Amino acid sequence: MAVSSEMVDKQLTGEAMCPHRLVMEHVTSRWGVLVLIELLDRPHRFSELRRAIGQVRQVSEKMLAQTLQTLERDGLVHRDAKPVIPPRVDYSLTDLGREAAEQVRGLAQWTQDRMGRVLEAREAYDTEKGRADNR
Repeated sequence: MAVSSEMVDKQLTGEAMCPHRLVMEHVTSRWGVLVLIELLDRPHRFSELRRAIGQVRQVSEKMLAQTLQTLERDGLVHRDAKPVIPPRVDYSLTDLGREAAEQVRGLAQWTQDRMGRVLEAREAYDTEKGRADNR
């Protein structure tokens, strides 16, 4: 998949300004999180990965390909293309990717464990906000 020069220019500008912020965006993006967590278990072929992520949220081929390419560029995902017919491409985590994925999985687990408290806080906020708006 070709990367447009406009996309590269935007990435280079963002990287020059705040490189760690851009990596954080890649790791914590909607699809980045799901890809990293799914690849923690084992390497996947593209279609396997798309199906596994699709159980949580539907992802287009284009978005998954872009996410994998971005994570590969950041050194988090390894793409292993085997010269066979039909072509076989496996995606796995690098050591750096495994570190990031463990952190992301921890955050995802924390979110799941604390969702009840988050919902309570939202309800309290909305109730209080509703009272304030009615004054």
